[in-house]
Amino acid sequence: MPKSKRDRKVSLTRTPRKGLEAKQALIAELRRCVDTYKYIFVFSVANMRNNKLKDVRNAWKHSRIFFGKNKVMMVALGREPSSEYKENLHKVSKHLRGEVGLLFTNRTRDEVDEWFSKFREVDFARAGNKATYTVSLDTGPLEQFPHSMEPQLRQLGLPTALKKGVVTLLSDYEVCKEGDVLTPEQARVLKLFGYEMAEFKVTIKFLWNSETGDFQKLVGDTAEEEEEEDDDDDDDSNED
Repeated sequence: MPKSKRDRKVSLTRTPRKGLEAKQALIAELRRCVDTYKYIFVFSVANMRNNKLKDVRNAWKHSRIFFGKNKVMMVALGREPSSEYKENLHKVSKHLRGEVGLLFTNRTRDEVDEWFSKFREVDFARAGNKATYTVSLDTGPLEQFPHSMEPQLRQLGLPTALKKGVVTLLSDYEVCKEGDVLTPEQARVLKLFGYEMAEFKVTIKFLWNSETGDFQKLVGDTAEEEEEEDDDDDDDSNED
């Protein structure tokens, strides 16, 4: 009987080595992209969905997109002026927080802005998202569901029963109100009834030019602007 692959022994001491090698490879690839492409755009993602980001990657195969691994990207670019790979890349690193990524490209700012401003994809909301509108269900048969679904709908809180083999809503039911932070049950009900409330959207926020070393903020809120000004003041004092 052939030996099961599950019985294969793996030395745990090798795991950190592989992780380190992967990080070093990513750092090298990021720096190669810095040397290859004219622009770096920092973007943020609302309502992240892997399949939607894959669509963006496919549309921008002529460029490179990095998403996640923020700390590794910061190491590759440099966290401080003294350690930055090229001029002003430490300013890019400052904004690698949360669900953000880097787009390396030779496309101009106008081309990037035009494409991403038009790219919107709706999807089903998840628990923790806010309801964008109120959803109420009317009393009556729910013929879109097989009879086997009735216990699941009842478990989700809907007042349902089987009437002559048909799933039926016994009374009007409000799934959510606009502005509600959705529970897992509410999110599940909305998906079952086909209500899409989440919008996958990419916002281009910052631009770095490899030819000039200039770093430019494209969009942002007031708090972010104030924080950036404070950081710039610190940089100036450090340079002095």
